[in-house]
Amino acid sequence: MRLNDLSPAEGSKKNRIRVGRGIGSGKGKTAGRGHKGQHSRAGGYHKVGFEGGQMPMARRLPKRGFRSLNQGYTRQVRLCDLNKLSVEEVDLQALKTAQIIPNFSPAAKIFLSGALEGDRKFKIKGIRVTKGARAAIEQAGGSVEE
Repeated sequence: MRLNDLSPAEGSKKNRIRVGRGIGSGKGKTAGRGHKGQHSRAGGYHKVGFEGGQMPMARRLPKRGFRSLNQGYTRQVRLCDLNKLSVEEVDLQALKTAQIIPNFSPAAKIFLSGALEGDRKFKIKGIRVTKGARAAIEQAGGSVEE
């Protein structure tokens, strides 16, 4: 085999169809474009998403923005916010009663920001706590139950 012997595989190359070259060619008159209409004319085409004048799908559907419907509504509670509580046992209801988190909040998480005042020993129940906040609560003599 030599380079001058190479040729494309049989049937892989088709001749270009020359349209609009007379009735005998089979692609004369309308040149395969049909009769009238936007597609029959030169330069006529619609933009992406155009649906013939009907309200496009992108405009029919409601817009929700970028917030996920599946995201949780875990409220963040600072460690120093616990100083506002009058009770030593802290649960979700105690945080709602003290108006630290809204009443509709399904969950909360305490994180290390600020410090606990005095020698208050909080007993945290059913609230998630970060590592740093857990260490600060336990160092003050409190406890955390998951």
